[in-house]
Amino acid sequence: MSVVVTGATGHLGRLVVESLLERGYPAADITATGRSTDKLADLAERGVTVRHADFEDRASLREAFEGADAVLLVSGSELGKRVEQHRNAIEAAKEAGVGHLVYTSAPRASDTTLILAPEHKATEEILAASGLSHTILRNGWYNENFEQVLEQAREHGALIGSAGEGRTASAARRDLAEAAAVVLTDPAPHAGAVYELSGDTAWTREELAGYVSELLGREIVYRDLSHEEHEAVLTGAGLDAGTAGFVVGLDRNTRDGELSATSGTLTKLIGRPTTPVAETLRLLA
Repeated sequence: MSVVVTGATGHLGRLVVESLLERGYPAADITATGRSTDKLADLAERGVTVRHADFEDRASLREAFEGADAVLLVSGSELGKRVEQHRNAIEAAKEAGVGHLVYTSAPRASDTTLILAPEHKATEEILAASGLSHTILRNGWYNENFEQVLEQAREHGALIGSAGEGRTASAARRDLAEAAAVVLTDPAPHAGAVYELSGDTAWTREELAGYVSELLGREIVYRDLSHEEHEAVLTGAGLDAGTAGFVVGLDRNTRDGELSATSGTLTKLIGRPTTPVAETLRLLA
């Protein structure tokens, strides 16, 4: 069965390809796509088929998807452009006769105030209307998203934010990549499923500061600010207003509990516990 992974030049897509190979999936049955195939040269050397594909170019997507039994559509990274880019990919998959499409979405995309959700909700609706057999993986927060807290802690001895006592049920990117590989390997049992994927443990920012304290060997505290104070600190540090507002919006979502759910579905899919954020940070430290 042939499998195509989009965005294989990015972190998640690359890890999905690696997970497929680790699971013994034949390299000859895997196609890795990206805008720059040069970045995939090492995969080609391992027997993986490499093809150019650009979300802005539906013809390139159709060609890349030709003959695929399953396609993983890793959501794009260009905010504001993703709905049309994803539409291109879904329509190309249908035109190419793809048997099953797997899409990486966002937590509770159809019913949430999460600032990132609208484009994912729209994509899910396009996918549902397409008639394609599909699975939706609503990926929660990555542990790796908090790598910057290590530098913040080293420089300032504290973490700042406006998430309050809100909890984040994060998991390692590799955990979520492995879940995608599981579904791609045998899509039939997952057809029509919408999986909420999150870590086994939901932690607060104060607890995160405790993990970082242990890693750095000195006390790191979490300073919780109002959203207005947080935005002012960020813009004062040089962030533009749009980016600062986005960061604060994510903390507001966290405070409101939008990232706290621990469904256990990810652990069931991959057959092992998810990776704690402290373990990921230890590897990044």
